[in-house]
Amino acid sequence: MYQNYFVVDAHTHFWDGSPANQINRYGEGFIKCFYDYHANLSPDEYKWSLEDFERYSEERMIRDLFENGYDDVAILQSTYLTDWYVNGFNTTEQNGALAERHPGRFIVNGRWDPRDGEAGLEKLEQLHERWQLRGVKLYTAEWKGDSKGWKLSDPWAYRYLEKCQELGIRNIHVHKGPTVYPMNRDAFDVADVDDAATAFPSLRFIVEHVGLPRLEDFCWIATQEPNVYGGLAVAMPFIHSRPRYFAQIIGELLYWLDENRILFGSDYAIWQPKWLIEKFVDFQIPEDMQGEYGTLTPTIKKKILGINAARLYDIKVPGEFDVPDEPVDTGPAVGSGPVPETAAR
Repeated sequence: MYQNYFVVDAHTHFWDGSPANQINRYGEGFIKCFYDYHANLSPDEYKWSLEDFERYSEERMIRDLFENGYDDVAILQSTYLTDWYVNGFNTTEQNGALAERHPGRFIVNGRWDPRDGEAGLEKLEQLHERWQLRGVKLYTAEWKGDSKGWKLSDPWAYRYLEKCQELGIRNIHVHKGPTVYPMNRDAFDVADVDDAATAFPSLRFIVEHVGLPRLEDFCWIATQEPNVYGGLAVAMPFIHSRPRYFAQIIGELLYWLDENRILFGSDYAIWQPKWLIEKFVDFQIPEDMQGEYGTLTPTIKKKILGINAARLYDIKVPGEFDVPDEPVDTGPAVGSGPVPETAAR
């Protein structure tokens, strides 16, 4: 908790990218690409060595998130990458074991891949039964054998989305936008979110990284689809090195989506929540841009830092840190009407 802000960090990892876990040059290149993001967009005092970054301790993570970093709850996102890492990069089982050692701190999200077919559907049921999943994290550009990606609009992806709907897994986090070596940029294109969000109105599609560098594509889709949300991981770190670029990003998101559909995520351990939260709470859109984008109020910041994610995940927010559940006066959504929470496909 920071000042009067309840913080839900909607995008965190407990990974093993160490050489001992790497299968091939792709595994080595993937973690080094992550490290380049970390080194280039972090303040100097928060930069780690590559060795520390590849495999950090559980104690360090707890300290960075909850003791120094102001997180009240963190959501662990699973990323398997089993073609490149012996034990997977960070699996649901690994994340779940960590969460069980720290009750009340973490929410564990699962994962699926439509290329796993019927066996994958059974595995998803098992993960849900074991960890009571409320969300999943999807990597549409993940390599699997000869395949270098899939789309949310694929027939087998629909089978998995139907299974999520059946199991009550409503929060579908999708990595869309920035590519990571060696995956292909176009396999992270945001376009397929449009199709799936229309077909499954009772699911919430949290587009991680807000589609960057395709922010405009994401915004046009999100304003049409009221069950599409924006995750700020990767976008928020620009608040340090390129604050006017960040102002443009957050201004566009507020214009197209509104303040109830934007979620904070540190993407730990790429970045640490402490400096991100401190800078965001102190941040304001520059005066010469306010005529177009308006200002960031404390209420908007509260929603983005924790309230919005808390509502998606049914996390209880202490009364003094909550905000009134009032509609945002931004006018009707362009091209779409509200979808009832109980609506089914």
